[in-house]
Amino acid sequence: MKELFTATVTATGGREGRVQSEDGVLDLALAMPGVKKDTTNPEQLFAAGYAACFDSALNLVAGKEKIKHGGSEVTAHVTLHQGDEGYSLSVRLDVLVRDVEKDVAKHLVEAAHKVCPYSRALEGNIEVDVEGRTA
Repeated sequence: MKELFTATVTATGGREGRVQSEDGVLDLALAMPGVKKDTTNPEQLFAAGYAACFDSALNLVAGKEKIKHGGSEVTAHVTLHQGDEGYSLSVRLDVLVRDVEKDVAKHLVEAAHKVCPYSRALEGNIEVDVEGRTA
């Protein structure tokens, strides 16, 4: 398999610390939600990465299948759960595909879910609910 690139990010201080990318582009303070203003948390960072990757996968599929649409938007909801066996995550993706029929949007969302690297990595590991809609 051909390696395209490797992202390198270092975290210090856990949820009350900081994350910094090797190239310095990413440099963010972390805190639990609602604790400190102007901070992020691991779940927001994961949601951002998954949403961006899924949107790219959807547009890749649309391009390969020559399906024209009026743009797409993916909102990722990543939930942190605590149970008897510890912590876990779940994800809900709300996918908007503009200017296509409902069945075309559904097809694009299902196909994107099969090729998105995040979706593939999470398959069978955490609950991922994907909902597509049109506008």
